[in-house]
Amino acid sequence: MQRTRKDLANLQPHYKGLINEVIDLTDHSRNLLFNCTLEEATAIVASGNPESIATIEGHFAIMARHGHIIRMARTLQLPMRYFIVKKVAGPALLIAERIDQIREWLESQGFGDQFHPSYTRMVPAHHLTEIALVGCPDPNPVCTRFFNPPASGNGQRDDYSERYIAELSSGVSKWLDQIEEHEPIGVLFSGGIDSGAVFLATHHAMKTRGMNLARLKAFTLTVDGGGKDATQAHDFLSQLDLEIFHEVINAPVSWIDLEVAVQTIEDYKPLDIQAGAMTLALCRGIREQYPDFTYLIDGDGGDENMKDYPIEENPELTIKSVLSNQMLYQEGWGVDAIKHSLTFSGGLSRACTRGYAPMKKYGFKGFSPFMLPNVIEVAEGIPFIELTDWDHEKLYALKGTVVSEGIEKVTGMHMPIFEKRRFQDGAATERAFGNSPMPYRKAFHGAFDC
Repeated sequence: MQRTRKDLANLQPHYKGLINEVIDLTDHSRNLLFNCTLEEATAIVASGNPESIATIEGHFAIMARHGHIIRMARTLQLPMRYFIVKKVAGPALLIAERIDQIREWLESQGFGDQFHPSYTRMVPAHHLTEIALVGCPDPNPVCTRFFNPPASGNGQRDDYSERYIAELSSGVSKWLDQIEEHEPIGVLFSGGIDSGAVFLATHHAMKTRGMNLARLKAFTLTVDGGGKDATQAHDFLSQLDLEIFHEVINAPVSWIDLEVAVQTIEDYKPLDIQAGAMTLALCRGIREQYPDFTYLIDGDGGDENMKDYPIEENPELTIKSVLSNQMLYQEGWGVDAIKHSLTFSGGLSRACTRGYAPMKKYGFKGFSPFMLPNVIEVAEGIPFIELTDWDHEKLYALKGTVVSEGIEKVTGMHMPIFEKRRFQDGAATERAFGNSPMPYRKAFHGAFDC
């Protein structure tokens, strides 16, 4: 039977004797908090108050303990997993960023026989996840939404394009505040709408604040000199007389490896693995040319915010389901859906590893401002139904209109708009690994010997 928050609160004190321990392997320094300290944010999560958690600004993945109840909360960009360890003294909760961290810890402590990747659990983004350590059987998590933006078009003003980019720019500025003034800033840049908006917002923020613009670079990947992104990115910047910031990273096709991509991203979804493989190649190329480079910013999350995916490619979707379900692309069908996977969560909540893991692998600190709750809130309030009248083509064209209008109002720059293409299609002449799901699943099972 599914526990509720009331059930957790009413557990009797005698259960406390069964609590063992909590092992937290996450890197606390990865939290990017704009309006409070980590200690303050942890105390807020410990309180279990969803409304208070919603006031935390930035990207975070935080665990806090309140008696026998463990509370975890995360935003979109930072993955967070947990595993119930069976110990003689009682259950222990193991928390980590990655599946392989969990496996390595279990093996090092003599619990390797308990591991299977499907036994790991992913904390769903935008939800407070609570677990009571009270012995066998394993406790069900209780998930309570803490980020709940108003429904599309509900009281929305007509200045959504400006407010969308203003929130994006605000997030970029707050991020810049936390970086030493001598550190270089790299934008993962294809010349598409999302990376273009992020580059222009970053350039505008740095220029407005009198920062040294020589710190800024726009990195574009080309695999063996192929793909259309390098030309598109150059055209984008040259139209604005900003081509001085551009740098093309030419990666050999040998760097695009299915097994390495699956092991790094720890998933088997073809489109996410393909995109992640390109991010791996781009990060590797930047790292080899700039050994001391640390900070990268990207446009991941922009497609999800503006519901800009080809609906026709997914037989499970209709335009009605896309426009009628809150944050469908960010969270999947929701934690209450039968098809929701505890192991992987849903939507971008799951797919965030396609960007986070490659950057982490090569020692970068990444930032995706489109994934910030404040930015998503503005996007969720856009009256998509009214603006598109349920028309697919109008929906696909909407992102370019909204983002370019917002960029011009906020930065004064007229942003070029090019035809949409995925990262894996623009960086190379051929999509890596193909779209059949079987090779990806085989590589995933091979990575974990299952």
